[in-house]
Amino acid sequence: MKAKVDAADLGSVQRWSILVGAAVMLSLAMGMRQSFGLFQPSIIRDIGITTADFSLATALQNVVWGITQPVVGALADRYGARWVMVTGVLVYAAGLVTMVFATSALTFTLGAGLCIGLALSCTASSMTMTVTSRTVSMAKRSVAMGAISAAGSLGLVLASPLAQTLISTAGWQMALVGFLGLAAVMLPAAFCAGKADDIAINKADDTDLSLREVIASALGHSGFVVMALAFFVCGLQLVFITTHLPNYLAICGLDASLGATALATIGLFNVIGSYAFGWLGGRYPKQILLGGIYVLRSLALATYFYFPATPASTIVFAAVLGTLWLGVVPLVNGLVAQLFGLRYMATLTGIAFLSHQTGSFLGAWGGGLIYDRLGSYDRAWQAAVLIGLIAGTCQMLMNVRPPRARDAVPVALPKAA
Repeated sequence: MKAKVDAADLGSVQRWSILVGAAVMLSLAMGMRQSFGLFQPSIIRDIGITTADFSLATALQNVVWGITQPVVGALADRYGARWVMVTGVLVYAAGLVTMVFATSALTFTLGAGLCIGLALSCTASSMTMTVTSRTVSMAKRSVAMGAISAAGSLGLVLASPLAQTLISTAGWQMALVGFLGLAAVMLPAAFCAGKADDIAINKADDTDLSLREVIASALGHSGFVVMALAFFVCGLQLVFITTHLPNYLAICGLDASLGATALATIGLFNVIGSYAFGWLGGRYPKQILLGGIYVLRSLALATYFYFPATPASTIVFAAVLGTLWLGVVPLVNGLVAQLFGLRYMATLTGIAFLSHQTGSFLGAWGGGLIYDRLGSYDRAWQAAVLIGLIAGTCQMLMNVRPPRARDAVPVALPKAA
């Protein structure tokens, strides 16, 4: 067996190859996934499915992603992240191919729902944050996760204009073929990020507890449970927007390209927000920052949907929401590492992410169902605002004390600036 090396002994080229690989993989995986809402009007028209059918496929994607994430995380913790991520890229490509040839709601759901959902559990935030955490020192961990999350959002800036341009000029099938080209770039990125498997976990971040014992400790920790439940609301709000904003703008009679512009704006401002919250998370209480994000998102949703949509208000809304978009990623992962260490980080963040994706399911499918039944998104955004305010308040009051001494993982907390 190949001997593992300490993170401190990595050369700069080795460290940067891992971090860049993680950023590229996260960027493209999330960028394509968050652009699927742009395909909704064309696919509904050409395949003959309903808004609820499209929403159900997106909802299933989130459920599959959430259900498989703890299992995928456990496999990565036990056997290494490299082959988990490589397999995920191949499944992603298979899902895109299935979508290209979809002729019914069933085949579309198989590709966009089942395959893409499974692929995301292998290639998105949980896996990339895990390899990032192993690659840098504890003092730089929060800002590094923020930086990777920020770089990861650039995929939306690339994918959404690419999709909209190809949909307008060559059709939605060719836009998905363009996405296959992006998936091909993810493959070498997965191999590079997988080099983190060769890095040893330092003693401060390790534990002698078994996987079963750590999971039991986490599920019995009130702070972890509150964080996971609040993460439910995060998923509901974000996927509601990415799935239904393009359709909402079309209903308002605004140009179809505005949806792509809004999503690209979210991606651009997410670069700023993710890095900023990663930096702030190394200096201020993560639970306060995390709860603040949920509250501010809810206020932004309430303000935007209360007034008639215009191109200007949509871009401002996208910029505000983008700043608050994936800033949660370094904070949630940082809290897990702070409480339980790195040994089973992928598993524990996967469990929290299951809650997030349950919310995503409700945000995607429930939003479409409410619109089909009531002819308006009003009740959907009102519900998202209400539970967001509740979740944000509870998150701020989260218990951040590590588990009891006999169960705790010894973790040195970063000093406040």
